[in-house]
Amino acid sequence: MIDIIKPSQFKTVPWKNGKGETVEMAINPGGTLDNFDWRLSMASVVENGIFSNFTGYTRNLILIDGDGINLQHNDNKIDRLKNLLDVATFDGGNKTVGNLHTNEITDFNIIARTSAFNTNVSCQKNITKHMLEKSDLCFIYSLFKDATLSIKSTQEVITLPCQHLIKITDLEANNVAITGEHLIIVYLNRCEH
Repeated sequence: MIDIIKPSQFKTVPWKNGKGETVEMAINPGGTLDNFDWRLSMASVVENGIFSNFTGYTRNLILIDGDGINLQHNDNKIDRLKNLLDVATFDGGNKTVGNLHTNEITDFNIIARTSAFNTNVSCQKNITKHMLEKSDLCFIYSLFKDATLSIKSTQEVITLPCQHLIKITDLEANNVAITGEHLIIVYLNRCEH
């Protein structure tokens, strides 16, 4: 099943630590800010500071606008995001401090409950007829230009307008190919228990 989520459907919600706002693009059905299985969002970081605590979650943070940010985790490991579509993957329970390189940035976030979902993020600057992987859930976001999905089983072609989010449920292997630029592709798979 393929759904296109329009920007008008995104919600603005406060950060968990109250120091900013997040544009929530998608969250699992019934999910709330304090209790969810997965959530995709965007946020502007305008000052240096500590990130919200998401113990029990894995975070993927992608730079989508601005000069960059360093993320320091538990006072030691540092992720340096300086180029468009650079990704940091880290434990949401870390004490993570963000230090901006010069001025504010915008980031794209995928936060998933570590015990429930495995997250795989693929950022693509330019791809043609790239086959999407089999997954329980797949999300695609195009930063600047419309992207095209070709569905093999139905011969259908779907346009993903830029800055809209597409959600594909129960994506089969070798069925959907994507062509586009500056794409964020997120695969979520339920953990086997």
